[in-house]
Amino acid sequence: MNPKDIQIQFDHRQAAHCENGVTVNLLRFHNIQLSEAMVFGIGSGLFFAYMPFLKLNHLPVISFRPWPGMIFNRTNRRLGIRIQRCKFKDPGEAMEALDKNLEKGIPTGCLVGIYHLTYFPKAYRFHFNGHNIVVMGRENGEYLISDPIMEGVEKLSYHDLMRVRFAKGTYPPKGRMYCITGIPSSYDLKKAIVLGIRQTCQDMLRIPVPLFGVGGIRYLGRRMRKWPRTLGPKKACLYLGQTVRMLEEIGTGGAGFRFIYAAFLREAAKELSQPWLNDLSKEMTEDGDRWREFAVIAGRIFKDRAGVDESYGVAADILVDIAGREEHIFRKLSQITLD
Repeated sequence: MNPKDIQIQFDHRQAAHCENGVTVNLLRFHNIQLSEAMVFGIGSGLFFAYMPFLKLNHLPVISFRPWPGMIFNRTNRRLGIRIQRCKFKDPGEAMEALDKNLEKGIPTGCLVGIYHLTYFPKAYRFHFNGHNIVVMGRENGEYLISDPIMEGVEKLSYHDLMRVRFAKGTYPPKGRMYCITGIPSSYDLKKAIVLGIRQTCQDMLRIPVPLFGVGGIRYLGRRMRKWPRTLGPKKACLYLGQTVRMLEEIGTGGAGFRFIYAAFLREAAKELSQPWLNDLSKEMTEDGDRWREFAVIAGRIFKDRAGVDESYGVAADILVDIAGREEHIFRKLSQITLD
């Protein structure tokens, strides 16, 4: 079987985070020009969760973003854009549905596992099933892939694409794919911005379980302080390494997301004519710097290179400080109104 080539005029551009980038690029295909920061903010992409009951590679999951797909869903819903999402039990059926979309000229987002992405450098492959790509055509029997974290267009064989779409492990993608099916004649960007901010404030301040939002950051700090005693040196080191990995490698992470959200607040200040948001943007940037400081210290501890003043307790203190900073920021943001 050698399917015919399909060329879709799709503008591939890099982004800091895969789901942001996929959303931005799919919207641009439909002539809606939004920045990555704007999509991240409207889609309420900033989040925190510490879930010791859920394991990734036998270690607790720490997430700095909502469930995969939610940024795309929320952004389009708040702009009044129609979308279609599908998941499949049968790999062959999933590939057939993807081919039908491509034949109609529809670039299609797919949720995939990273470990078997053949164009990824081996050092960056790990078992994570929340990566987003756009399939934008076929050429010489291979699928053309717009992966927002890659510089150029990549290619995957039929077998390799099917394999990553049906990767095994935590949160298997199950062939999930999505696309835009309808664009409104106009949309209310200001309302979408406010709705996005309110959702983020809700997620960071008002989830009544102390594993999420600013409460989750504080909880992680309290637990981290005790890890050397409760887990032992070796396991505590693995837990700390997992924290840094989730923070800096998987989905851009804590510091990077704070910088993106700071950029969103600057854009929102202009769009809403509410200059006080610029002050919160600066505070969010400083908060991102604290996350980076935490990552540096935690990384040194993990690599057994910690200085005299670098310990689990110091790292935990930074997390508690971050929680206080973010509670202050989001309580102010929760007062946002649509003038």
